[in-house]
Amino acid sequence: MTGGEVAGILVAVFWAILVSFLAVVLVRLAQVLKATTKLVADVTEQAVPLLADASTTVRSARTQLDRVDAIASDVQEVTSNASALSSTVASTFGGPLVKVAAFGYGVRKALGKSTEAAPQNTSRRTVIVGRTVPAARRRKQKG
Repeated sequence: MTGGEVAGILVAVFWAILVSFLAVVLVRLAQVLKATTKLVADVTEQAVPLLADASTTVRSARTQLDRVDAIASDVQEVTSNASALSSTVASTFGGPLVKVAAFGYGVRKALGKSTEAAPQNTSRRTVIVGRTVPAARRRKQKG
């Protein structure tokens, strides 16, 4: 054999080894791609129902939040109406009720002066809306 024939055989053997190596790599790559495809299919199969459930949950939460928002606005309206009603009642009946209470107090005082001769064992306190206790009575209560 000549040197050219040996060189040709070496090149042929080298190419055969290279092709064999590439064939093994391609077979492994095909297996990896097949496993990856199966994995992606499984994930997709499980993810689609999860996404549908999540979408349903989000829709339900949105509906509930809309209801809560409506309830909150109704409560706010009722609160403002109650405040307006309270102000109206206070301004309408507050003044006359204070006058009636003051009149009743005056009548009791007037009637009390005529019956002061009889001793009273019980102490009574009268509360008049909008009035403060005189300074002399405050000092008695503190001491």
